[in-house]
Amino acid sequence: MQSGKSVLLIIGGGVAAYKALLLIRLLKTAGIGVRVVLTRAGAEFVTPLSIGALSGEKVFTDLFDLTDEAEMGHIQLSRAADLVVVAPATADLMAKMSAGLAGDLATTLLLATDKDVLIAPAMNVRMWEHAATQANLATLRERGVGVVGPDEGDMACGEYGPGRMAEPEAIFAAIRAKLTPQTDLTGNRIVVTSGPTHEPIDPVRYIANRSSGKQGQAVASALAARGAEVVLVSGPVRLDPPAGVERRDVQTAREMLDATLAALPADAVICAAAVADYRVADAADQKLKKADGAGRSLTLVENPDILATVSTLPEGKRPRLVVGFAAETQDVIAYASAKRERKGCDWIVANDVSQGVFGGDENRVTIIDANGAEDWPRMGKDAVATKLAERIAGALA
Repeated sequence: MQSGKSVLLIIGGGVAAYKALLLIRLLKTAGIGVRVVLTRAGAEFVTPLSIGALSGEKVFTDLFDLTDEAEMGHIQLSRAADLVVVAPATADLMAKMSAGLAGDLATTLLLATDKDVLIAPAMNVRMWEHAATQANLATLRERGVGVVGPDEGDMACGEYGPGRMAEPEAIFAAIRAKLTPQTDLTGNRIVVTSGPTHEPIDPVRYIANRSSGKQGQAVASALAARGAEVVLVSGPVRLDPPAGVERRDVQTAREMLDATLAALPADAVICAAAVADYRVADAADQKLKKADGAGRSLTLVENPDILATVSTLPEGKRPRLVVGFAAETQDVIAYASAKRERKGCDWIVANDVSQGVFGGDENRVTIIDANGAEDWPRMGKDAVATKLAERIAGALA
């Protein structure tokens, strides 16, 4: 890790606050400076004395401390570090961040900072899954706030589920990625497919699915952040193109196949799109009218298989790495493993879409390759993308 970098760490309330002490140790060992703001709730779980001993710095607690303001005003404190990290980020802190409140030192700093912000949420599973928390999370993501975790597991309250703060090592890895951008994919061209396809029935109706395109776009963004030249072939989505990515918009599966092949040659192709398996054999040129008292039948034909087509290209044209996605609702590992064999791709990213993945901000995936299955915990789609990009970089090295 490059020395000279510094982090402003805001410790919120909650049992997970003890993990912040371990995070401080990791940062200091890596030569990263740490200044800490301890909230009033956080001070119920960890002490300024222990934090100061680990960080080697004064611990800030009060917005209206005249001594602190004389030594380093809160505006300067909010902008002196290279990155602001909130760990644990409680439901209360996230709500205040989303609303733009500034009632104490922590929230004032978060509102005043001009630096990137990374949060590590931690709370009871019911609080995490509440619509208000999820709405606040979506707002923060839209504003560019980075999110690491939460993990799924046993909680201090006795319940089980998503809401555990990510482990210090995972938060440290996310901080390191923010402070020292990776360039290990520089010189690699990667094509990513994403989103649904729309297969027309007539000029106003179509066959589609519930894919939002969030995971595919997150993967494209994570690959570009590591220096790759990324072409994103996207079906219809309500998302802005990721920074540093060339997005080519398509509607149908046949258009997606054509655009994917046109983007080759590439070092890797990541097929994250939820492509419609079938299309209407003869889409109508005019709007179909409701038949009086009678049903209507549609003849469906199979769409081209983009993943299989790319995976079976002849040597010299096939990318070095082809990764598919398998969205399943049951027997996820068995079906995804069979899909990898059948399609001929190198890896399959399997996910259980019966758990609200389509349209949501989280995913739980299993990576299946020739060596077996690697199960990842439930995490944000950005975190999945970051971890997958790191794995892809290793494969292409």
